[in-house]
Amino acid sequence: MESDFAASGAVLDRPLVLAPSGDPSPVEQAVADSIAGDHPPETFLYLVFHRPDGGARVWYAWTAGGHPLGDDIDRRALAAPLDAADWLHYLARHVQRSTRGRVQIDAHPLRPLLADLQAGVRAPDHERGTVRRMIELAADLTGQPRPAERPVRWVGVGPDLLTRKAPQ
Repeated sequence: MESDFAASGAVLDRPLVLAPSGDPSPVEQAVADSIAGDHPPETFLYLVFHRPDGGARVWYAWTAGGHPLGDDIDRRALAAPLDAADWLHYLARHVQRSTRGRVQIDAHPLRPLLADLQAGVRAPDHERGTVRRMIELAADLTGQPRPAERPVRWVGVGPDLLTRKAPQ
């Protein structure tokens, strides 16, 4: 009796070898792609993969149209100039949170973020103060100097800004 595989006429150039690996990236990438497929266009996804050892890895994903719109929002936000407190405020205002297994999914539709930016929405002073205190506490805990009074820049919702390598 012929197998379904052989009957399909498919031929492999070389045998498929599956090898165990300690690198979770290919599986996480597949999960991120699957999650992105479940969301509407022009959405930025902030995915946290919680690991069994208590650690976590963050992945970013964008649905159709999300790349250019996210990059456009970032350019406008940096020119405004918006800062990290504004970024947190915008993301909190426009989030749809869910989970899939050990993955926390924060889906941010980008059009409402752009509308906030165009309307001049800013983080309230109390949120801005909270972010400032968090940054100062982190600096103190790590022994780093406290940053100047200048606020931390907008973090980003587009791939150009979020995937940019920090200067060495």
